[in-house]
Amino acid sequence: MILAEGRNCWTIARSERASFVIDGAAYFAAFREAVLAARRSVVIVGWDVDSRVRLVPRPGEPDGAPVELLPFLNHVLERRPDLRVFVLVWNFSVIYTFERETLPSYRFAWKAHPRLTFRLDDAHPVGASHHQKLVVVDDHIAFAGGVDLTIRRWDVPKHRAHDPDRVDPAGVPYAPVHDVQMIVDGDAARALGEVARARWLAATGRPLPEAAPAGGPDPWPAGVTPEMHGVPVGISRTLPALGRGADVHEVLALTLDAIAAARGFIYIESQYLTSAAVGQALARRLAEPDGPEVVAVLPREECGWLERSSMGVMRARLLRRLREADRFSRLRLFHPTVPGLDGACMNVHAKVLIVDETLARVGSSNLSNRSMGLDTECDLVLDAGADPRLREGIAGLRDRLLGEHLGAEPAAVAGALAGCGSLVATIDRLRGGPRSLEPLPLPADAAEAAVASGPSAPLNLAILDGLVCDPERPAPDMLIDDLVPSELRRPVHRSLLGWGLVLAALFGLAALWRLTPLPTLLSVERMAALGRALRQHPAAPLLVLVAYLAGGLALFPITLMLTATALVFDPGRGLAYGLGGALASAALTYGLGRLVGRFRPSWLSGPRVSRVRAQLKRRGMVAVIAARLLPVGNFSIINMVAGALGIRFRDFMLGNVVGLLPGILGLTIFADRLGRVLRHPGPRNIATLVALAAAIVGAVWWLRRRLARATRATREGGPPPKEQAR
Repeated sequence: MILAEGRNCWTIARSERASFVIDGAAYFAAFREAVLAARRSVVIVGWDVDSRVRLVPRPGEPDGAPVELLPFLNHVLERRPDLRVFVLVWNFSVIYTFERETLPSYRFAWKAHPRLTFRLDDAHPVGASHHQKLVVVDDHIAFAGGVDLTIRRWDVPKHRAHDPDRVDPAGVPYAPVHDVQMIVDGDAARALGEVARARWLAATGRPLPEAAPAGGPDPWPAGVTPEMHGVPVGISRTLPALGRGADVHEVLALTLDAIAAARGFIYIESQYLTSAAVGQALARRLAEPDGPEVVAVLPREECGWLERSSMGVMRARLLRRLREADRFSRLRLFHPTVPGLDGACMNVHAKVLIVDETLARVGSSNLSNRSMGLDTECDLVLDAGADPRLREGIAGLRDRLLGEHLGAEPAAVAGALAGCGSLVATIDRLRGGPRSLEPLPLPADAAEAAVASGPSAPLNLAILDGLVCDPERPAPDMLIDDLVPSELRRPVHRSLLGWGLVLAALFGLAALWRLTPLPTLLSVERMAALGRALRQHPAAPLLVLVAYLAGGLALFPITLMLTATALVFDPGRGLAYGLGGALASAALTYGLGRLVGRFRPSWLSGPRVSRVRAQLKRRGMVAVIAARLLPVGNFSIINMVAGALGIRFRDFMLGNVVGLLPGILGLTIFADRLGRVLRHPGPRNIATLVALAAAIVGAVWWLRRRLARATRATREGGPPPKEQAR
């Protein structure tokens, strides 16, 4: 047995029925059936939940219920007077603003049934996210896996290139997406109910109602045929430390134990593959003469330029190391293809790990650093041992997944594997049809090789990996561990002098920000009210400067401070105060990083970081501009890292001016026009405000596009064509 309670899983609970639900259409339909049968409670816990998501493509279902999620939940609540619905969603980062539903709390508050409770989850360390995807119905059945109840997740196993039903709420088509969820009942469902209740309590401070008693109507969806009966299900979690609680790394322990136990093959489906620990474990197995085959199905590339420039570069590094370790040719890296995509990328959003026919893990955790240590995750695990029923179920999942990707029946996959005994040979035999698995291209290899080759090297946002791109621990903790020499850590706590005290105060403020009412006291509304009171005060410039400096030390979001400044002051002073305060805060936090860098911590002296430091000294201003136009992390943390890595101060400040000025200028002008509209809401003022907003969005889009084109051109070895540069 690989599963061990207290080591790599929280508990092992029995499920009388269990099934794998593959792709969003099947999961949304099963969710709909289960909720229609609910009597007492439905608990939804997710990274994202969108009230507009369509559970079925079109109206007209026989049950007569609405298609969209929120109207559907309201409909069920109207029919079930004893039912309550609880929805908990990650209080997302500002970088997802344009990808997610606007003001979800207000949308649910205005339109939801009184017995539907919606809350945002911000109970996590700096830089972390809530990433579990759970639904518990009456504590009788539960879903867990990789699918959120949000937009751009619905798809069918055929993954047609142009499916008229695969559109977002605005009617815009999106690329095919593959995902996997699991459904369990019995004690396993009740255990997942405990996980959901613990998360709700941590996020809201209030307990959910007690678990429903055994018995009552069976909410198992009729459209899902149980694949296994009476099976033990492990529940593995990642929980970062919060307050006085200890962190939990069961997912990481399970992943490493499973890789070490593999004998024949390891099959992976993952949105990201960037975890250093997982990469090392796989490389060790590939280097063994009689180690297992490793097959990974990944997206061809990350979604969007920002991810390709950060997570994509990190993935390329890891995959290159795996290929170097693959001396016996047992590694295969694939991406799925469907005919007619015309260059688009099929999104592999599943999080699956299968080892031989002995273990299968389906859950929310990617093979990334943050899933192993920073974000909240929950995976379900089947460990067959010598149980033939479980081995058959695990093999069935493997055959269904490969059959979907290869355009083959699961029986054909099973037959080919039985005939040759090799997963690699089986895939090679079945590849080549319209639906297929193609070798994963690694275009970032050239970029990696060029890191130390001069100014023509492409912009590489992965220079901040481990801090903002894909951290495995909260960034303040990592900075303390990495930047404070071990021989000075004990004196730091006693000394009233030196840079150690400054760092301790800095991260103490960060802790106060997370554990006290400080965010409320420093809310935009309160800051705006204070600003109005002091607007005419002769010391206003000094007070604003002090606020920006204090905010930088407390890791307060710079965007909120700039917004408050723009709302309080007229455009001229708002621009001057905002830019001046942001630059002063940047200089202060840069100086702290520079001070720490003088102690030459070990992580600054490695060969890779030395190359990055040399690149930053040549291209530091461009890197800073990119970090401001394409935010990849907390303003203050990036400034400290820039100082510690030795970016020239002149380049750093010029990069901040160029990167911050468009946003600040847009904020101040927009805030001024907004105030005029609120005071005089005439058609002309409203039209001017709309035109201004469109111009600001267009300008930011143009700047980002030019930056992306310049980076792509350097990757390809030359400047952009003239017609593209216009």
